[in-house]
Amino acid sequence: MFCDIDPATHNLDPWRVEELITGRTTAIIGVHVWGRPCNVDALADLARHHNLKLLFDAAHAFGCSHTGRMIGGFGNAEIFSFHATKFVNTFEGGAIVTNNNELAARLRLMRNFGFAGLDTVTSLGTNGKMSEVSAAMGLTSLESLEEFVTVNYRNYKEYQQQLADVPGISLSTFDEDEKCNYQYVILEIDEDAMGITRDQLDDILWAENVLTRRYFYPGCHQMEPYRTDDPQAGLRLSQTERLGKRVLCLPTGSAVTSNEISAICALIEFIVEHAEALKERLSMKTNLRHPWRGCS
Repeated sequence: MFCDIDPATHNLDPWRVEELITGRTTAIIGVHVWGRPCNVDALADLARHHNLKLLFDAAHAFGCSHTGRMIGGFGNAEIFSFHATKFVNTFEGGAIVTNNNELAARLRLMRNFGFAGLDTVTSLGTNGKMSEVSAAMGLTSLESLEEFVTVNYRNYKEYQQQLADVPGISLSTFDEDEKCNYQYVILEIDEDAMGITRDQLDDILWAENVLTRRYFYPGCHQMEPYRTDDPQAGLRLSQTERLGKRVLCLPTGSAVTSNEISAICALIEFIVEHAEALKERLSMKTNLRHPWRGCS
């Protein structure tokens, strides 16, 4: 069952979680969105109180910490993604990390077809082994970890400074007393203050070859099979639905330069300043995801 988020953190709201726990509930899954840790302590208390398993999706959180402790050691297990878009990548794949020796042994069997020896299968399994080239790519990423963090942090601070006075934009911040990979530069768009919707801003930026992303759009609950299995989910996910219409992810990473960030920020300022004229132009366009000239 899907649970709503805390609008301030974008992470699972522990108080809403407790409302949804039933006799059929077996586990809680939290997501460290944007690398900002969940309310780990509150979720752990809930899991203990209700005798539930606690898992964390740490796809965004490699290299991040919570209360001085690195992500990867909380709950029954945490799962990292090494997809090509992630902070550390192996082209594809990921890792499950746990402090539970019995679970670790079962997972090792599972990733190798369930083989416990040369020709003895003792459990269900799959082919989840990492290839040599993927491992080499992962090691290369690890060697450059500090460089990635330095560049991401620089980009984050430059966006933060240059967009600080643009109306209708709120840039998600991080606790700088904790370790963070700063992999995501996330805007929340207030249509009333900005004069233009998130989707309109996204369309214009794409048309100017700025490849932004409407992250988590549409919400998972609006996709199959969940849309059919739980058609009323949106009624209890008001904050999730609201955020899904406001969030925009800006380009960052080692391939993005300071000059490009300045150009992107200047373009966003231009869009806000000319919002009314641009909205009129937008109304005459059917598909802006191609080169398009803005107002002059």
